[in-house]
Amino acid sequence: MRPRRPRLEGKTAVITGIASGQGRAAALLFAAEGAVIVGCDMNDGGAAATVGLVRQAGGEAFSSRVDLTDDAAVAARASNVSRDHGQVHILYANAAATRFAPVDSISHEDWQWNVAHEMDVVFLPVRHFWGQLKAAGGAAVVLVGSTAGVTGSVTNGRLAHTATKGAVVAMTRQLAAEGAPHNIRANAVSPGMIRTEATDKDLLAPDHPMNSIASAIPLGRIGTPEEVAACALFLASDEASYVTGANLMIDGGWSAVLPG
Repeated sequence: MRPRRPRLEGKTAVITGIASGQGRAAALLFAAEGAVIVGCDMNDGGAAATVGLVRQAGGEAFSSRVDLTDDAAVAARASNVSRDHGQVHILYANAAATRFAPVDSISHEDWQWNVAHEMDVVFLPVRHFWGQLKAAGGAAVVLVGSTAGVTGSVTNGRLAHTATKGAVVAMTRQLAAEGAPHNIRANAVSPGMIRTEATDKDLLAPDHPMNSIASAIPLGRIGTPEEVAACALFLASDEASYVTGANLMIDGGWSAVLPG
């Protein structure tokens, strides 16, 4: 029996936010499936470590420091990627950061910060890599939403986060419509609670009300970055050639099952 061909063989994948967590997991998995990884992050040490791990495993990866909230910086990075790698076949807009606060305490400054770090960091890479995705003649865009984009929460005040992630899910549908004539598929993954260094420090901290969320998840546990990356890989691959405009919930059933 012939060995299975890597699912992303011959493809270049731009992945934002590769320094840790879900971005690192995606970089490692996409590279293992044959993709050349073109990453970026503001965390130089973490990004370099991810590139090193990919290369140690026999893959090909590069990364640079890019402020994804800066239009000119993202445009310059897209131009450099075009020069160095030619076509981009996959864009995984993974990078994001948030500040949690309920409606009666969030400041306008923090609201705008969330828009920049959860919406602009998605829009700007999509906007500036769109031409390269069109040129690829069969590209895939994967955005990262959240269960927060489709549900409310009584335990975590997160008005801005809910609004921005809801916007990302809506953007996915519009990108699917605009991308279809160019054979660009656009889909989203929407993770629920995923254990990372970041969530261990806030939402899963011992004194946070959401620390016990596993008991409310039908599968009875918190997810891993690798589980999110596996779903993103499917959507980025030709196995999902007839899937566009979808929002894949990765939450152990949390958003699908009412308590009780």
